[in-house]
Amino acid sequence: MSSGVVTQPGLVRDLRALGLRSGSVLLVHASLSRIGTVAGGEQAVVLALEEVLGADGTLVAPTQSWHLCDPAYLGDPGVPEDRWDDVRAALPAYDPAWTPTRTMGAVADAVRTRAGALRSGHPHRSFAAVGPHAADVVARHDLADPVGEGSPLAALYRLDAHVLLLGVGHDKNTSLHLAEARSGLPLETVPNGAPLLVGGVRRWVTFDEPVVDDADFDAVGAAFAAAGLGARQGLVGAARAHLVPVRPLVDFAADWFRRTRGQRAQPVG
Repeated sequence: MSSGVVTQPGLVRDLRALGLRSGSVLLVHASLSRIGTVAGGEQAVVLALEEVLGADGTLVAPTQSWHLCDPAYLGDPGVPEDRWDDVRAALPAYDPAWTPTRTMGAVADAVRTRAGALRSGHPHRSFAAVGPHAADVVARHDLADPVGEGSPLAALYRLDAHVLLLGVGHDKNTSLHLAEARSGLPLETVPNGAPLLVGGVRRWVTFDEPVVDDADFDAVGAAFAAAGLGARQGLVGAARAHLVPVRPLVDFAADWFRRTRGQRAQPVG
């Protein structure tokens, strides 16, 4: 890669060297710009991932759509409180096939729009999947439990998936939210809402959801890597990449959160 151009064959070679194997279920979080100058851009990245995963593999990406949140939840200073009801009435209903992502990156959006992709039903925290296990991954996504047992993250755990962090750190690793949910620590809830199709009719639906916290995700990711429980690191293109098995990571992190966050919550003196 002396030219600085990253190609699909080069990505395939790097992904295999990292340890990605055919038939895997893979959740990918990626920064396209950190991979380098990719010939074919995000499409080449997805094609490389699919080539390594093979016909029996399943590719998953987060496809969150924050713009459909309740304006009271978002607290956007550009939307004054006296216009919140107008925004709630104006937002288009969540459509898994059409609603765009926000802040998820080009690779995630390429997975979302891939032929045959399926997408979960949560209007804010959806995941898209392509492959033989796609329907299993996206089948359940509870409004009030977007990252716990009622979410695609729990399905990924059951399917013994891996997470690929491609040019991003564990602070972007959504699977760690499942560890939060399984830590046994109380999670505060906040009200939210979204425009949904209910019986074919657009309605504003309200629900409470847990408050999640990724402030220590990089720390728990580093602790997991140091524990030698299966994390692999390497370069994919120009990007630092981490390939991590979901089950041991979630089990490790749930215990780590229980101990470290539990201590942090203890009163002093």
